[in-house]
Amino acid sequence: MASLIIFPIVIVAIVGLSGFLVYKYFIYDLICKRAVNNALQKYNIKKTPFQIIKEYYQNKGESMSHKEIQNLEKSYRQNGPDEFLTMYDAIRDFKHDSSKD
Repeated sequence: MASLIIFPIVIVAIVGLSGFLVYKYFIYDLICKRAVNNALQKYNIKKTPFQIIKEYYQNKGESMSHKEIQNLEKSYRQNGPDEFLTMYDAIRDFKHDSSKD
């Protein structure tokens, strides 16, 4: 008798948890990635977020591994997508200042 109540609750809990995890780790990241790419395209920026981060940190004199850049890209994409535009502006200003010298 108890199994008639417990099994449906367990099944619903498993389905709900797996749905939440799929959203949190896959779908949400895809939505964020699309929003960042649309913002970069809106401002006619041809570089990818990965390229922007890599060049930004190179201009600052910091060398980063491929994995570190990927982790930063995901973090910025989900928590502060406007950082890409700020970093792109800094890169553009650095190039502009370097060409004056």
